[in-house]
Amino acid sequence: MDLQTMTYLVVGASFALYIGIAIWARAGSTSEFYVAGGGVHPVTNGMATAADWMSAASFISMAGLISNMGYGGGLFLMGWTGGYVLLACLLAPYLRKFGKFTVPQFIGDRFYSKTASTVAVVCLLTASITYIIGQMTGVGVAFSRFLGVSSEMGIYIGMGIVFAYAVFGGMKGITYTQVAQYIVLILAYTVPAIFISLQLTGNPIPQLGLGSDMAGSDVSLLQKLDQVVTELGFGKYTTTTAGSTLNMFVYTLSLMIGTAGLPHVIMRFFTVPKVSDARVSAGWALVFIAILYTTAPAVAAMAKMNLIGTTNVAAMKGGDMYAPESSLKAEERPDWMKRWEKTGLLKFEDKNGDGRIQYYNDKTKDAAVKAKAEAAGWKGNELTVNADIIVLANPEIALLPNWVIALVAAGGLAAALSTAAGLLMAISAAVSHDLVKGVFKPDISEQGELMAGKISMAIAIVIAGYLGLNPPGFAAGTVALAFGIAASSLFPAIMLGIFSKKMNKEGAVAGMLAGLFVTLVYVFAHKGIFFIKGTEFVDMIGGANSFFGITPEAFGAVGALVNFIVAFVVDKMTKEPPEHIQALVESVRIPRGAKAVDGAH
Repeated sequence: MDLQTMTYLVVGASFALYIGIAIWARAGSTSEFYVAGGGVHPVTNGMATAADWMSAASFISMAGLISNMGYGGGLFLMGWTGGYVLLACLLAPYLRKFGKFTVPQFIGDRFYSKTASTVAVVCLLTASITYIIGQMTGVGVAFSRFLGVSSEMGIYIGMGIVFAYAVFGGMKGITYTQVAQYIVLILAYTVPAIFISLQLTGNPIPQLGLGSDMAGSDVSLLQKLDQVVTELGFGKYTTTTAGSTLNMFVYTLSLMIGTAGLPHVIMRFFTVPKVSDARVSAGWALVFIAILYTTAPAVAAMAKMNLIGTTNVAAMKGGDMYAPESSLKAEERPDWMKRWEKTGLLKFEDKNGDGRIQYYNDKTKDAAVKAKAEAAGWKGNELTVNADIIVLANPEIALLPNWVIALVAAGGLAAALSTAAGLLMAISAAVSHDLVKGVFKPDISEQGELMAGKISMAIAIVIAGYLGLNPPGFAAGTVALAFGIAASSLFPAIMLGIFSKKMNKEGAVAGMLAGLFVTLVYVFAHKGIFFIKGTEFVDMIGGANSFFGITPEAFGAVGALVNFIVAFVVDKMTKEPPEHIQALVESVRIPRGAKAVDGAH
């Protein structure tokens, strides 16, 4: 069976499964719509949380980033998984015991203020809408490459699928659909990795293959990769860091606390029956996430090796990398390259007119590499490979069977759609439960609120689709920006709400606004979005990455620090919270019993 037909069958079957589950698990009450009735088993919730969490960024982009960055890419593994440890230990059990539906509702009730709730909604919407841009873009990329439709049509189809199971099923439908999506995406990620690990090292376990010797050689995979990439002018794969040590630390911290503050992730812990189940659920989520996250470094390294081995025939044999015959002839480039060229995510330009593909780092500072390239007549790197295609193209590069390639397509779509659904659920709950019911119409009936939730979900899908079709200028850093927003605005407010009974509403509101403002200004200034008299604002704060060399994507941790400082300063200048609020905080921290989830104020 040809690849196109196989892909249609596998992806179509997965979509039919998702819609069928949604029909079976459709929500009939606000409790089922927002928190799946509060009766999801911890293991089931752990699997659904893993799918919710492992977005297009985890499935499609993370291995590509590690492949490009090498050792420095490990900050994504440390940050995202470390955030779950924070979530499991510091947030999930207490938020579950509080017994509310949403993060803004917790903040509004804890800080006895509709203003605090509304500010939290603004922060939530900013983070969630920013994050969802990347998911819809990922849907478009996967559809355009594997199903032979335009990326625009792919986004429309993705919108329709999410609408079918999210609007009607709510959190109940999303939860059980995400369990199916996790199974699809984890098979799609690990099966090709097993095949490729066997090809390169003879070891079927990718995590062990990464540290094993190359097949038929006494040189390890990582040693060989270090040798190859340095020969071609790239940084040493096993030691290159992401900027300064400070930036790597702050970037990791930002991802950690951003993970712990993302509202669509936190909402999952309101769906389990008991407080203890919230902690157990977070533990299971870590197990399910670890299967993919421990596989990602192997996928990254092996994809890098296969890509270089494809474009440079001397790479695997230890020959002269710069010999004329070492470069792949353009006319002989494999079909997978031609297919990806059509998407625009892989580009070839014959700069020296020799009819061959030169893939190397033409910006290297290594004089020996530059001399070899000039002597060989190379005029610059001729192959541009977008990091987002590494996982999706990996089985094609390795010449794996069509059914494996089709499975990867289904997995990429499952990852993007599962997270998109979770984000849309968070947006819907914030609008219908926290704004409509909490602020504008407190006496709305349950059916009225349920209808408001479905309408807001539908509107959110349309907005998400529009942003996917017309991404704003800062779209390249949307995922990291979303984490920065959550880290700088929501995470400190939640932490202070749980662990500081003296923190008042004025401090919390001021902190959230300060953290959000500082982070957005820094990011937008460096992305060229925020201007004061042309480029003077960027110059005024010192130019790109001016704050101790911290990149915009890592600035969320600094924003969080500003949030904490402002909150404490304002708190000391204003009166303490009422006694009943302080007593509430104390009771939430006492690990006795479990309050039923009813979403009542």
